[in-house]
Amino acid sequence: MTRRLIDGCDAILADLDGVVYAGPGAISEAPESLERAKSEGVPVMFVTNNASRAVETVAEHLSELGVATRGEDVVSSAQAAAQLLSDRLPAGSRVLITGAQALSDHIAEAGLTPVSSQHDDPVAVVQGFDPEIGWSDLAEAAYTLADASVLWIATNTDGSIPRERGIAPGNGTLVDAVARATGRTPEVAGKPEAPIFRTGAQRLGAQRPLVVGDRLDTDILGGNRAGFATALVLTGVDTVRTALGAITDERPDHLIADLTGLFAPEAEIAVEESDGASIARCGAAQATAHDDGLRISGDEDDLDAWRAACAAWWARHPQVDTASIPEIEWTAA
Repeated sequence: MTRRLIDGCDAILADLDGVVYAGPGAISEAPESLERAKSEGVPVMFVTNNASRAVETVAEHLSELGVATRGEDVVSSAQAAAQLLSDRLPAGSRVLITGAQALSDHIAEAGLTPVSSQHDDPVAVVQGFDPEIGWSDLAEAAYTLADASVLWIATNTDGSIPRERGIAPGNGTLVDAVARATGRTPEVAGKPEAPIFRTGAQRLGAQRPLVVGDRLDTDILGGNRAGFATALVLTGVDTVRTALGAITDERPDHLIADLTGLFAPEAEIAVEESDGASIARCGAAQATAHDDGLRISGDEDDLDAWRAACAAWWARHPQVDTASIPEIEWTAA
């Protein structure tokens, strides 16, 4: 029997924005694929950097889209931030909230005291995404962080977020505004740090989870840091081209067009070295990578061609610290 991608894992750790939904609406085939995974005995845990909604609200939204979900099936960066702060601060410590009510609620649940002003003498600032945040909120954080003893935690530093109308600025742009004003850099609680993924796996008792996400710099990097298998799904932010040019730490183990790819036969890729080049084959496609360029024999619309391209280019350039998309020459297969 042909081995499918899902057959190699004992759980799925899935991102939300750009994977399951974009804005309020579901991405095509995503709910059905996740329910199918669960019906085949592969549990799903959602790992999200969105700190603007309570996990119960997220679970309700997912259930409305057709993915039966409970609050405990969601791990959020707001929870990770609250846990990090509770580990570092005495109970009852005052924390300035620069973010949504959901973030404030998690801070309170962790035994800390949420406040909204520098005048409340907070000992920490926690910053998370809130679409309603304004200049005065960011300024309050900056005023507070002028005191170098104040701890600064960001739930995440995503530069963008998929919405129903396209790609919009994410929490990272708001964090950058405060960082530029203060000259400081926050600690990050959520993705791409490994603990949030390990928490998700531990809740499921999983030993071989597959991390599925649409962003190289959060989902894939974080999954790789946690030591888990990773799959980039091409329904959100990143593309086959950005995957090809990714730095080493952000390279995914698998490329799938959408979540139905979990049930497709696992791509078989063969790589060899020949005459100063790395050659990779996947399906009917072949890619040859030299030091300065890439030749692909195949169809540009065939994902196997890009899988071969990534395998060849990454084999030729195993250690890359700066993202760069190579020159590509296409020929017919």
